[in-house]
Amino acid sequence: MIKDEEFKRIAAHMKQRYGIDLAQKKVIVNGRLENYIKRGGWGSFDEFMNAVEQDKSGNQEKMLVNFLTTNHTYFMREFEHFDFFKSTVLPWLKTKESASRDLRIWCGAASSGEEPYMIAMVLADFFGLEREHWDTKVLATDISTKVLQKAISGIYNADQLENVPEQWKRHFFRTLTGGQYQVKDELKKEVIFRQFNLMDPFPFRRKMHTIFLRNVMIYFDEKTKRELVQKVYDALEPGGYLFIGTTETLDRNSTPFKIIQPSIFRK
Repeated sequence: MIKDEEFKRIAAHMKQRYGIDLAQKKVIVNGRLENYIKRGGWGSFDEFMNAVEQDKSGNQEKMLVNFLTTNHTYFMREFEHFDFFKSTVLPWLKTKESASRDLRIWCGAASSGEEPYMIAMVLADFFGLEREHWDTKVLATDISTKVLQKAISGIYNADQLENVPEQWKRHFFRTLTGGQYQVKDELKKEVIFRQFNLMDPFPFRRKMHTIFLRNVMIYFDEKTKRELVQKVYDALEPGGYLFIGTTETLDRNSTPFKIIQPSIFRK
């Protein structure tokens, strides 16, 4: 069982490096790391953390992050966002960027890929045959290398796709044996997956039109959240949109964003 001091050490490490607030999550931290630490032959959580800090390859750091970041997502989650994206955001962008035909869309908590692939399907649906004349690629980032590998493979079980419209299923997925589906290459090439820590400086050369940052700020304390929201605001084009999770909130008094509806904001 994890000792208080060991827990504080891990929580401080995750807070300092990734902004993730685990202060109330002692049982979860213990549950997710205990077996891995035993299997690895470390005698305690402290021994494991020593290994994390001394490992020049960064592999143990990756394992720590993979275990301690929850990645629960599914296709069509909070679908009202995609409805709004298609009915309001994309018509505005199509007019605004009619000369450059370059859309800059970032999904900042890509997890195992369902959300960025959904965004790409909505884009394909909206632009139809015109899509080949536009750059509609979606940048998708996550802190966890483990979920990104799953996202890049694009393989999902039937139950993960049960809410996806039939025509999308037929058009964008191929059937594998054992009731699994794989995202077709035509859609895969529309999503660029990269590992990225939201606490790092944003590396974008040009400002984004739309940022999806859904169900990730629940891991951050208020100060970290405020700083992140400011960075997101600065990274958006004027008029650009931010989507957060429907159960998340931004402090109306401190946010520079205009609130369009709960969980949808505009610069």
